[in-house]
Amino acid sequence: MLGLLLLQVLASCLWLGHSEVVTPFASCPQFFYSETPPNNALNPKNPAWICQRFRNSYHYATLYDRDRRIPVYSAYKYQPGDGKEPPEWWMVEPQLIDKNVNLKEMKRESDLIDQHHFTLEEIEESQAVLEDYEGQKDLDFGHLNPSDHMENQDSKMATFTLTNVVPQDSSLNKGQWNIYQSKTMPQHTKDCTTTYVITGAVPGNINIAKGRVNKPSHIWSAACCVVGTEPTGAWGAIAENDKNEVETITLGELEDKLSNLYGGKVTLFEKACPRE
Repeated sequence: MLGLLLLQVLASCLWLGHSEVVTPFASCPQFFYSETPPNNALNPKNPAWICQRFRNSYHYATLYDRDRRIPVYSAYKYQPGDGKEPPEWWMVEPQLIDKNVNLKEMKRESDLIDQHHFTLEEIEESQAVLEDYEGQKDLDFGHLNPSDHMENQDSKMATFTLTNVVPQDSSLNKGQWNIYQSKTMPQHTKDCTTTYVITGAVPGNINIAKGRVNKPSHIWSAACCVVGTEPTGAWGAIAENDKNEVETITLGELEDKLSNLYGGKVTLFEKACPRE
């Protein structure tokens, strides 16, 4: 009886502490095919599972590495729309500052400081801040979930959070990776009812911003095409983050490459997505 009471008390405490940084993606499983995230081989030592929420809606999901201050991956549904380009209001995640904070949506740094009385030091302890990316030579804000893959202005704006970007080689970001995102993806997805995408970054050996933010060694992306309710195709892409080259490969080949890079068997999608 005492054990049951303790369990009930624990459950109540967990509910009271509920936030949008979740384990694992309890509030936003819809962004993964069959509601199945990648396996634990990609998990960093100090992870945060973020349901990316903006203007009271979820737009995608991100696994974030608190120590390296970069996302491991962002998962979303490919739904490019005609919404006008959003303003580049770079945001951060309040719940990475304090898991008990009653702010469930991404916010601009200035709003957190002016309206909610956080300090810049408190914000930057848990994540990258805008200053980390300013003045970086030959590096861009590399969106894992690009705004052009979202359907309306709110969802496009939601991609402008520093929990969704990595330091990406400028020539790659503006060159072959942009071609993959803007031309290859539309070609591959034209017959799909729904396309589930997971785009990530492999941690590298170089840090920028006085050692605060990791520069990934590789950028990668995987997609699973569903027609009706059945997955009919899948593919992957990977690029070294210092060359303007993208290799388009099968999902199985991408998982094999990532398994070698991470040192453990990587599974990105539920097994029904074709690997060949």
